[in-house]
Amino acid sequence: MQGYFYDWSRNGLFVAINHILVMDAREKAGRLASSTAGVIDSQSVKTTESGGPRGFDAGKKIKGRKRHIVTDIAGHLIGLKVHAADIQDRDSAVSVLASIRFLYPWLRHIFADGGYAGDKLRDALSKCGQWTIEIIKRPDQAADFQVLPRRWVVERTFAWIGRCRRLAKDFEATIASAVARVLVAHIRTLTRRLARA
Repeated sequence: MQGYFYDWSRNGLFVAINHILVMDAREKAGRLASSTAGVIDSQSVKTTESGGPRGFDAGKKIKGRKRHIVTDIAGHLIGLKVHAADIQDRDSAVSVLASIRFLYPWLRHIFADGGYAGDKLRDALSKCGQWTIEIIKRPDQAADFQVLPRRWVVERTFAWIGRCRRLAKDFEATIASAVARVLVAHIRTLTRRLARA
């Protein structure tokens, strides 16, 4: 069984299954198969002693890896990269968005938090397509927790995949296996939702 997992994670089968299920879920909800807008964010998680690339996220005080995702407006996972946690969000956003450019050709507008602000990211994205980034900032007068428009969608997706206890930490030695585990968790969520529809 483990052999199938390694084969499918390396030959792109999990990416293909996820892509088909996302398009099916969108069409069943009365939307176009390809999204035109998305939300981007990252989540830092601790790693175990299994090895592989890791780094220290100074903002979250976590030594491990980052799961960098893009969701559509409904919260479906459409883009994913896993990398060392010491890489800044704006530096890895280009590779995440470039990886889904041909899977979702109409996706052009991205909602993001303040970690993606600045001309450096806009200039880098202009070289790989026509992207617009809209930064959703927290109001200055907010003293406690506040739900931010559009931004809550990606946080909900992190919560959905976080229900898989295998993802509480990053147990995988390789990046390919870490990506596959996240995709499997999302595929499981999508298949349950589609079965109920």
